[in-house]
Amino acid sequence: MISVVIPALNERNGIVDTIARAKAVLDGAQLTPYEIIVVDDGSSDGTGALAEEAGAKVLRHPHNIGYGRSLKDGIRMASFETIVISDADGSYPIEAIPKLIARLNEGFDMVVGARTGPNYRESMLKSPLRAVLKVIVEFTANREIPDINSGLRAFRRQVAISYFDHVSDLFSFTTSLTLAYMMNARFVDYIPIDYAERIGRSKVNLFRDSLRTLQYVLEACTYYNPLKIFVLLAMMCMLLAVVSLIGGIILQVVSGFVLGVGAILLSILVVAMGLLAVLLKQIMNQRP
Repeated sequence: MISVVIPALNERNGIVDTIARAKAVLDGAQLTPYEIIVVDDGSSDGTGALAEEAGAKVLRHPHNIGYGRSLKDGIRMASFETIVISDADGSYPIEAIPKLIARLNEGFDMVVGARTGPNYRESMLKSPLRAVLKVIVEFTANREIPDINSGLRAFRRQVAISYFDHVSDLFSFTTSLTLAYMMNARFVDYIPIDYAERIGRSKVNLFRDSLRTLQYVLEACTYYNPLKIFVLLAMMCMLLAVVSLIGGIILQVVSGFVLGVGAILLSILVVAMGLLAVLLKQIMNQRP
C-alpha cells in the first residue's frame, strides 16, 4: 500500500510518462494497492488535466506556492502510510522505487536515492555550491550525507507529518526533512541512483534557493541542537582572539591586546547564550 506523491509545475512534457512509468513499476513489483498523487502547483500548461487523464489523483493549487508546500499537501492527502516522492521531469529513476521500499521495510525511517552520474554534476557553478551546503549540513547532522536534497525518497507518512512545522515549504523541503529525521535519531539510508537529464526547464534559482537552503539548515541546527551553532561562533571568536593577541605581541600594538581580550570575553558570552538556548529548548520540549 503505497502513495506516490509528485509535485508538478508546468511539467506537461514529462508528467504523463512519469505516471506511466510509476504504474508499470508498482504493478510489476506487485506493490499494490497504490495511488499516484500529482500536486499541480499552479501550472498554466495543463499539467493537472494531463495527470488526471493518465490516471493520477490531482490536487490543484490556485497559484504557485512552493515545492515543499506541494509535497506537504500531497502527503497529507495520501491514503496510505508508505510514501514515495519523486519529480515529474523524468530525472529520477522511478524504477528504483521497489529497492527503496525493500530497504525501508528493513527498519529504516527514510530511504533516499543518492544521485550519481554526469547529469548530477553538470554545472560548474552547482558543484561548488552543493559541496559547501553538503559540508554545512553534515556538520549540522554530525554524519555523512551522500545527497542532501535528493527528490526521490521513501518514508512513513505520520513520521514525516510530525516534523512539518519545522520543514521548509519551498525548495529546501528535502534538506530540512533530512535534518529533522537525523537530528531526532531517525534511521536514514541511501541507495545510489542514476540521475538523468531533466525534461524541460529547471524551476530552481541556484543562488536564491541555495541561500534559502542555508537559512533552513541554520534554523534546523538552532532548533534541534542550538549549542552546536553557539560553540561554532565561540570558536570563531577564540580564533580572532588568538590572532589578535599574537599580532599585538609581534607588532607591539596595544589595540591587538584589547581586541584579543574582548574576543575571549565574547566567546564566553556566546557559550553562555548557547547554554541558555539549550535550557529554553528543554523547557519548550516539556510543554504539552
